[in-house]
Amino acid sequence: MSEIKAKSAADYGISMTDRAAGRIKYLAEKEDRPVLLRLAVAGGGCSGFQYGFSMEETRNDDDLALERDGATLVIDDTSISLLQGSEIDWTEDLAGAMFVINNPNATSSCGCGTSFSVG
Repeated sequence: MSEIKAKSAADYGISMTDRAAGRIKYLAEKEDRPVLLRLAVAGGGCSGFQYGFSMEETRNDDDLALERDGATLVIDDTSISLLQGSEIDWTEDLAGAMFVINNPNATSSCGCGTSFSVG
């Protein structure tokens, strides 16, 4: 019987920039316990779906993990299809500082950058 190999973030075209990895690593180092950043997509927001971020201690069996430069980002199995081909970035400007998802599946998004719609 052959072993089924887990898919990687690269198989879904999901990536993160150096800036995003640096910020995740910075946030993880501020905690007094090992943590990783979770990205999830949920229904809601002003455009139909919204991105959510949280710091987590553990990774679930069906999570997709994206690791870069000592930073770990995990995405739940349900959110992967909505994030396929996306790039996770970190930006700081006059409007504020936040993670930005450059999502090719989003047909529209709101001004805040956390809500989007597809198809």
